[in-house]
Amino acid sequence: MNEISFGSYVRKRREELREVDARFTVRGIAAMLGIQPSYISKIEREEVPPPSEATIVRLADVLKVDPDTLLALAGKVSSELRQVILKRPKLFADLIRQLKDAPDNDLLRLIGEARARHASMRKD
Repeated sequence: MNEISFGSYVRKRREELREVDARFTVRGIAAMLGIQPSYISKIEREEVPPPSEATIVRLADVLKVDPDTLLALAGKVSSELRQVILKRPKLFADLIRQLKDAPDNDLLRLIGEARARHASMRKD
């Protein structure tokens, strides 16, 4: 599998957005995030490790991408998901291992069923 790195993904996405909006330069997104342009440049060139969860979530918002995707590329899990997993670590570990090779349509079906079940339980 050809995996893209965090820095490469950030650069690629920024450049895609720059094609339609000139503000999406290194300086532009740095200003949007309130950080130094040199730091964004170093992230894109992978001269520094990915930033903190909070910065990644803000960066995901600026780049208009899912924060969980960006966190995963950074080798991180959101603190919210970490808390969910820590409540039942064995069950979630088993679930993830069982589903790791499942096709997307099976996963989407399971998510839909879980949402429907959760919604019906709230109504009762």
